[in-house]
Amino acid sequence: MQKEKNKGFILMFLGVLSAFGPFVMDMYLPTLPAMADYFSTTSSGVQLGLTAGMVGLAVGQLVFGPLSDRYGRRRPLLAAMALFLVSTLGCLFAADIAQFVAFRLAQGVAGAGGVVISRSVAADLYSGRALAAMLAVIGAVNGIATVAAPVGGGALAGLGGWHAVFWFLLGLGVAVLAACLCFRESLPAGRRVRVSWRQTLGTFAGVLRNRPYLSYILQYGFAMSVLFANIASAPFVMQQHYGLSPLHFSLCFGLNAVAMVVASTFVVRMPSPQQALHAGNNGMLALSLLLLTALWFGCDFWLYELLLFFLLGMVGLSFTSASALAMNCERRHAGVASALLGVVAFAFGGIVSPLAGLGDIRLTAGVLFCAGSFCAWACGLPVPVLQLLRRRA
Repeated sequence: MQKEKNKGFILMFLGVLSAFGPFVMDMYLPTLPAMADYFSTTSSGVQLGLTAGMVGLAVGQLVFGPLSDRYGRRRPLLAAMALFLVSTLGCLFAADIAQFVAFRLAQGVAGAGGVVISRSVAADLYSGRALAAMLAVIGAVNGIATVAAPVGGGALAGLGGWHAVFWFLLGLGVAVLAACLCFRESLPAGRRVRVSWRQTLGTFAGVLRNRPYLSYILQYGFAMSVLFANIASAPFVMQQHYGLSPLHFSLCFGLNAVAMVVASTFVVRMPSPQQALHAGNNGMLALSLLLLTALWFGCDFWLYELLLFFLLGMVGLSFTSASALAMNCERRHAGVASALLGVVAFAFGGIVSPLAGLGDIRLTAGVLFCAGSFCAWACGLPVPVLQLLRRRA
């Protein structure tokens, strides 16, 4: 019974930690216009807070990943949560937009600590199918948070303006900090990496030389590129081309996020994570080709939505299994491995998102779906097949 209680606590704890990314990035999106008026700045000026938060989430994972391998998970996590509280208070009492953007950068770095350490703790405690199951649940919580964050932020803003959103984030940080005090260290001292910071850079290079790990994070990154292509294109395709209202768009966006959440839970029901990844990659490629063809011939909204729903389901299947396999084959340096996963996701997303606005956004999105799916599929090919293709080329 006690073991089940501990597992339940860990599951809930890691799920909330992993949700820091969506909460930090998305929760205050509905308040951007009001914030521009409050700080007497332009929309571009207040959007710098989004950019700063994303940069912080990416850079912070590179910091807290190695720190957690060296000093254990608990102490860096406590430091991250303390920084989160200070930076959130800074956002609340910022005197101008420059101060707000600076505190948003620090808030992103702190939030990254929760994201990267949640995967590392899972890798410390579980392996194989159990690890895949834990990461599937974490991925499901993350998907729900992605949908719930802007909706909840809009509701809070209606009650108390943009300050209410950041007071909520402050309360969330306090609750997580209290949970951290109850969290038992998952990385014993004997398993910690005792190296200098110069050697830590070598650890990053060593992890990237692990061929199976590199294959898995590339498949993860290309699957995430399909997701980011959808995030960047869907508002314009659904609202400008198909004429959906903001409310109807939000409902469809949430429904598609549910597809990813549900599909990610199927990873543990399949014979192995490798088979789940293979199925996800094949499904992504087939559905992206169908979707591009449908968009090329001017399909109606419901065909577009149906194909997109199943495509995002395959994306959920692919990136959940790829992340589980990547973490499982680099358990010795789980913090570094988790940090690289996070950075790859933001890097691929940062490259793809601006491309989605080029030309006819419907066709551009379809091409990006196909490109990301094909690259994920190709990275999953067995090495002998790749060598054969090189010889023929």
